[in-house]
Amino acid sequence: MSEPQSAAPFTFRDTAPAAVPSPVEKLNRVKDLDEAAQIRRALEAANEAAYHWIVETDEIVWSANAAEVLGCAPGVIATGRAYAAYLDPDNVTSRYDTVMRSSVIDDGGGVQYQIEYLFRPEGRQARRAVWVEDHGRWHADANGRPTEVFGTVRRIDDRHQRDQQLSFIGNCDPVTGMMNRGRMAEALSEAISVAQREGKACALLIAAINNLPVINEAYGFEVADDVVIAAARRLRQVVRTGDAIARYSGSKFGIILNNCDEDELQVAAERFLAVARESVIETERGPVWAMLSIGALSLPKHATDVNTAMARAEEALTEARRLPSDGYAIYVPSEQRLSQRILNARCATEIVRCLKEDRFRLAYQPIVDAKTGAPVLHEALLRMVDVGGELIEARHLIPVAEQLGLVRLIDRAVVQMSLAALNKYPDARISLNVSGTSATDPRWFGQLIDIMSPNRTVTGRLTVEITETVALGELVETKRFVEQLRELGCSVAIDDFGAGFTSFRNLRALPVDILKLDGSFCRGLKDNDDNQYFVRSLIDLAHKFGLKAVAEWIETAEDAELLRQWGVDYMQGNHFGAATVDPPWQAKTDSSRFEAIHSHPAPQPVFELKPQSAAPERAHPAPASSDAFVFAGVEPVPETVLKQTEDGEFDMSRLRQAIEILDRAFHKPQPVTEMSNAGPASV
Repeated sequence: MSEPQSAAPFTFRDTAPAAVPSPVEKLNRVKDLDEAAQIRRALEAANEAAYHWIVETDEIVWSANAAEVLGCAPGVIATGRAYAAYLDPDNVTSRYDTVMRSSVIDDGGGVQYQIEYLFRPEGRQARRAVWVEDHGRWHADANGRPTEVFGTVRRIDDRHQRDQQLSFIGNCDPVTGMMNRGRMAEALSEAISVAQREGKACALLIAAINNLPVINEAYGFEVADDVVIAAARRLRQVVRTGDAIARYSGSKFGIILNNCDEDELQVAAERFLAVARESVIETERGPVWAMLSIGALSLPKHATDVNTAMARAEEALTEARRLPSDGYAIYVPSEQRLSQRILNARCATEIVRCLKEDRFRLAYQPIVDAKTGAPVLHEALLRMVDVGGELIEARHLIPVAEQLGLVRLIDRAVVQMSLAALNKYPDARISLNVSGTSATDPRWFGQLIDIMSPNRTVTGRLTVEITETVALGELVETKRFVEQLRELGCSVAIDDFGAGFTSFRNLRALPVDILKLDGSFCRGLKDNDDNQYFVRSLIDLAHKFGLKAVAEWIETAEDAELLRQWGVDYMQGNHFGAATVDPPWQAKTDSSRFEAIHSHPAPQPVFELKPQSAAPERAHPAPASSDAFVFAGVEPVPETVLKQTEDGEFDMSRLRQAIEILDRAFHKPQPVTEMSNAGPASV
C-alpha cells in the first residue's frame, strides 16, 4: 500500500513585474531551475494544470497556472466540493465518481484514471463552458479507501469538437440529424436484449415515403431532401420519450418502440400515418404531399436478432406498399411465403447445376406458313434434363432466374446452342427468345452480339424475339439492341404482342420484322367473339406497319382456318407440331465446328473452394442430344455449395456465392466446344 504524501510541490506565481531577460540569461536560468520548477515550466508549456486532492480534508492544491487553463481562480475551486459545483450537471462522470466509486483495488502503486467532462468556469448557470481532460492516479490507505489524488487537467475543446464531428458522421444522418442505420442497428440490438431480459415486447417499424422518386423527378433532389427533413421532423414529434428514430435509408425511417406490444404497435402505426397526412409539406417550389407506408413487427416474438428483424420489417413494408393508398402492415409468419422461398432456392440451385453440368437442351417447335402449312422456321424452347435423366420443360425456372439475374446466363446458353444448331444444320431457321434483362442491359446484350458476330454466315437464319412490354417500355436500349441485331442480318420479332400497352409511335420507332400475337388471344378463337375482333385488328395493324404477323397457341383446325381468312402470315401451336428435341433438319456432311469468339482465350477456373470428389454416374443417363454444349474453363460447382441444410432448406449464402461465380465466369465471352452427342457431362 502506498504511503500518503502530504507535501504538494506547487506554489502560486509571483505577480511582481520583472525585467525581460536576454536569451543567454533565459538559458542560464533554465539550467539553474530545481526539479519542481522544471515540472512547473513543463506544465505551463503543455497548457496543463496540476493538482493534489487530499480526500480526508477535501482540500485541492493547484499549480500556479490553473487560472489560465480553467479560466477561474484556484481559490474558488480549492476543495473537491467547490470544484464539483463548476461541473456541468449533464456530465456522464466526474472526478469524485471515478475515484470514490471505483471498483479497482490499489495494489500499492495507485490506480490510474482518465476522464473527460464539461467544466463551467463561471458557474453552472453560465453559458461559457470548456471541455476538460482529467488524467491522474489515486492512492488508497490500508483499508482501500482513497486518500489522495495527483493529476493534471487540460482543455480539449478543439479535440472534443473534432471527436464530436467524427462521432456525428459515424452515427448520424447528415440531412436529418437522426441516427444512421448503423447506430440504429446497435440501438435495436440493445432493445431486443432488454425485452428478452425483462420479458417484455418491443417493436421495429420502417416507414417509407412512397412518392419520393416522383418528387425527385418532378422537383429535383433539393426539394426531395426538404421533404425528407420535414417528414423526419413530423415523425420525431410523435415518437415517445425513450423510443428511437433513425434515417434507415434514402426514403425510409426506422423507429424502435420500447415496451410496446402488438396492440400498441397498431396504435403507434396509425399515429405516424396521421402525422404524415395532417398537411402538405411546403417547399420552395410548391406544396408536396408525402405518402407514407409502414412495415412493422413485434420483437422478440418474430425475430431475436437485428438482421432478421430488419428483413422482416422490410417484408411487411413491401406488403404495405401493395395497399391502394398509404397504410401499414404488421409482419405475420406465412407458411406459403416460406414454402415459396424454399421453392425459389431449389429452382435457383437447379439453374446453377444445369448451367454447370450442361443439362439444358433446346426443343424446336415449327412455325408454319399460313397458306401452305410448310414450316418456315422453328422456335427454340428451353428444356432441362432432371437428376433422373428425364427431359422436362424449364419454364418454371425462368421467373426465379429473372429475379436472381441468372436469366442472362440462360440467354447466353440459348444463343450459343442456337448458333451451334444453325452451323450444323444449313436448312435450319431458328427463332429464340431473349429476356428483357438482357435486351435492355448494354453490357449483356453486347455480349450476345459478340457471340453472334463471328457467325455472320448463319445469323441471317436467326430471329430474335423480345417481349412487347420490354421492347416498347425500354425503347432506347431496346432500339440499340435491335439495330445491332439487324446489322448482323438477324430478324427481330416482338413477342406476346397485344398483352401490353403499345404506343404506335414506339412501335414504328423499332426496326422489327415480325409481330407475334399473344397466344392467350389466339387460343379458342372459334368460341370467343371479343378475341376474334381483337386478333383481326392486330393482324391488320401489323400489315399496316409492313410487318409479318404470327399467331401462337393454335390448337384446332377451326382456329387456324379463321386466321387464314384474316390474312395471318404464320401460325404456331400444337396443331402444327409439338416441340421436340430431335432436330427436324439434316446435318451437313462436313460437320463444321461452331465458331465462338476465339479472340478471347478461355478463362481459368474461377472457383477457389476445395475441390470435391466427382458425383456418381446417374442411374438413368440423359437422352442424347446433338445440341449439348459445354463451357470451357469453368469448373463444376462443388456439391458443398449446392447442398441442402439439415432442415431441408438451401444455404442461401452459398447459393449466392455460386451465382456470383457464374456471373464472373460468363462476364467475358468464352469459347464453346463443338456440339457433343454424348448427352450431359458427368460432374
